[in-house]
Amino acid sequence: MALIAGPTASGKSDLAVRLAQALENQGRKAAVINCDSAQVYRDLKILSARPDESEMGGIAHHLFGEWDGATACSTAAWADAAKAKIAELHRQDAVPILVGGTGLYMRTLLDGISPIPPIDPEIRATIRAMDQTDARAALEQEDPEAAARLAPADVTRTARALEVIRSTGKPMVDWHGKQVGGIGDSVSLYPLILTPDREELYNRCDTRFEWMIDAGAVEEVEALVTRHLNPELPVMRAIGVREIAAWLKGDLSRGEMIAAGQLSTRQYAKRQFTWFRNQPPPEWLRDHPENIVLDNIFESLLR
Repeated sequence: MALIAGPTASGKSDLAVRLAQALENQGRKAAVINCDSAQVYRDLKILSARPDESEMGGIAHHLFGEWDGATACSTAAWADAAKAKIAELHRQDAVPILVGGTGLYMRTLLDGISPIPPIDPEIRATIRAMDQTDARAALEQEDPEAAARLAPADVTRTARALEVIRSTGKPMVDWHGKQVGGIGDSVSLYPLILTPDREELYNRCDTRFEWMIDAGAVEEVEALVTRHLNPELPVMRAIGVREIAAWLKGDLSRGEMIAAGQLSTRQYAKRQFTWFRNQPPPEWLRDHPENIVLDNIFESLLR
């Protein structure tokens, strides 16, 4: 199984298709599997930069646009779907090529997930209705270790840590290190992390967001707004959705909306840079996109 990872706008999808085409030219079947938490939603074709038919290059693509935005695609749900698809491809003697920028998805697939029991729905509803200041204060009292790790403004992880200790009686740290269900030990993995020049990447992020506005992103957000979905759903918190929605409401000018969307994209790319620099094993190959030679990087796969 090949894995091509890196920040947004770093050319991962293009490289994955090139690798798949090279494999198929040698008579080996290959398919691309999405590992991006925004590209799973069918509502976000433009804003997630999901590849279109021409960009797929005749290669089968899986787990792209398969979730409706009204249903949150959890890390566990994605990992289960990815494991099933990888197993199916292996039965066909095909090479799965995992591509994306969501590090948590990759880590969960390879290392597994902590076996935290289902959260009591009433506890979850109570916590999700709390103001972040109150939730943070409660977490500091009930799970100080988690509070020390999490940024005060991290709404999602604060709520998660609080609901875990209230529902299970154990803090998050007690569940860490007990992962189950990972496939890392059962597959032959050929990983590559793309490390583009940071300033060039930021320029590409800015250019791409402006292109998205002209290519249909506004219409995507208009369609989402008319559905009146929960604003805390991942699809509603995707980069560009809130900024464009604010412009449609008249809260931002067009220029302010574009600047805000570009800033959010650059900040996200920076977080991805940090994650891929520090989290994957040091032996995973890292290289600049412009230096990639498929025959050298994936020599074992291609031969």
